[in-house]
Amino acid sequence: MANETELKLSLPAEAQALMLRQPVLKRAVSRQTQQLVNLYYDTPSLSLYQRGIALRLRKQGRIWLQTVKCAGSSAAGLSSRPEWETPYANHFDFAAIDDPKLRRWLDRPSLRKAIVPLFETSFRRTTWRFTPAPGCVFHLMLDRGWVAADGRREPISELELELESGELDELFKLAQTLAERLPLVPQIQSKAERGYRLYRNVRAVPAKAAPLRLDAACPPLAAFRLIALSCLEHQQGNRDGVLASDDPEFIHQMRVATRRLRAAMRLFAPCLPPAFDDALLPPLRQLMARLGRARDLDVLLAEIALPVMHALPDEPRLMTLVGAVTDRQYAARGAAAHYLRSAAYGRLMLTATALLHRPPFLEPAADETLAAFAAERLRRLRKKVRELAAAAGTDDPASLHRLRIAIKRLRYALEFFAPLCTGRKLQRLLRRLAVLQDELGQLNDLANAGMLLMHCAGDDPRLREAVSLVGGWHASRHRQLLSRIPARLAELRRFSLPALG
Repeated sequence: MANETELKLSLPAEAQALMLRQPVLKRAVSRQTQQLVNLYYDTPSLSLYQRGIALRLRKQGRIWLQTVKCAGSSAAGLSSRPEWETPYANHFDFAAIDDPKLRRWLDRPSLRKAIVPLFETSFRRTTWRFTPAPGCVFHLMLDRGWVAADGRREPISELELELESGELDELFKLAQTLAERLPLVPQIQSKAERGYRLYRNVRAVPAKAAPLRLDAACPPLAAFRLIALSCLEHQQGNRDGVLASDDPEFIHQMRVATRRLRAAMRLFAPCLPPAFDDALLPPLRQLMARLGRARDLDVLLAEIALPVMHALPDEPRLMTLVGAVTDRQYAARGAAAHYLRSAAYGRLMLTATALLHRPPFLEPAADETLAAFAAERLRRLRKKVRELAAAAGTDDPASLHRLRIAIKRLRYALEFFAPLCTGRKLQRLLRRLAVLQDELGQLNDLANAGMLLMHCAGDDPRLREAVSLVGGWHASRHRQLLSRIPARLAELRRFSLPALG
């Protein structure tokens, strides 16, 4: 059995020629090009896929190779998983698999009879071999071609950096060198995963944060690493949706992922190396600004302007104002998409992933347990929320905004540490905090709507009149939201935290 460790990077097709001109390629000790045809097999009910198994036949020249891959670890484009590769002699042969349980499962006659080809990939692979240090060997591969299933087809344009031996950091060094000139972004979907999606004809849907698995006894820095990698996966799981879809939820989820990462950095600040913040905060702020602008206009249109236009369909000024908001919304989405296609965004993702695979994150000090760290940080966040709740007032929007941010940070911390919590108290508390955060968020949206709408209206007096109509229509909802705040604040002054196991 071999253990495959590789970093996948998406490369825009229009950047392929520039990739081939990169000076760093001259450091390679060899280069070769070959055409690869791959057939992926499974049962019609996707029995292998459901177990995280990929079964592939690959044609290399005149020979065919059989490969079995199993689910391993994957984080923000970097994957490590077991694989078994053997020559193919006109029938599947699983004898070389040294995992007895897996071999017996694949050798079942009922399964063998049901296995059929589901999809195909065909691409031209150019491979460069590097030996940057004694004992270190890795390959850089440029793949250009397509994946096809059931009459549907998608292009392939990506880089793979595969470690043969030596230090993983050398892989990241080359990737970051290439990313200085190329718009490279970690690719979290393998070719096989793309093929399965095509076969199932499943459209991409907005991805939410995946549940975390944390151990109360692990060092805090190790926990942060898992949380941060999860945030990067959440981020990347929505990028293609932003670029290919008008669904505003993709941008919303990217913004949530960015905020969660920033919240985790604040939460674990006492144990993070200074270089981590220094490297990531400036580009994170750029990303948050672009996503925030697009999201604010999505909310302004969907939750503020459109409901009034639908309620007053005979008012032409509202329709014109909605058109002006829509123009700004498209411009903001375009700016966000442009940044997500840029080399700057790719460098941010690569830098974050590389840092999390270097010391001190790989072998963190174990002088404190996550349980003790979490308890202390949650107490601090609770104290902050209580203080801001005591100081907040319905006549002071800024105080409510500060409270909302503090509640959000507490919610994220509770979600991060959820695997450590016992009993049902956590879920009840999260629901209460979510309700209050939502209500405070609606108040904040209404407070900011006037200024945003005035920007959209410009100097047009008719559009400014429409802004007044929007404000008047939402006034009753604003009063209702404010009327609930005193009782919510009273609850916050006395809430307690769940027990940590």
